[in-house]
Amino acid sequence: MSRSRKKSPVWTDHATPGTAWAKREAAKAVRRYKEYIADGRMYRKIYNPWNITDHRTYRTRNEAIADWVRHRAYFPDQALAEALRDWERYHVRK
Repeated sequence: MSRSRKKSPVWTDHATPGTAWAKREAAKAVRRYKEYIADGRMYRKIYNPWNITDHRTYRTRNEAIADWVRHRAYFPDQALAEALRDWERYHVRK
């Protein structure tokens, strides 16, 4: 099993129902377009790609540790290892 990782710690809002719905709506809009569509990236002028993925978060490991230290009083049961595991799950692993 490969140990591939993301090149940069970025998390997007690709939630399964929301993103799938937005992609389906974009495909419908392009298919229903009545005028001529040139080859290439013309579909971007028909449907805005920002409507598919609108939120993007860049967060380093040190920022995750700083957030854990800052919010430790609110979540006393969460250990640093668990917080880092959550950070890896959403920001580092593919």
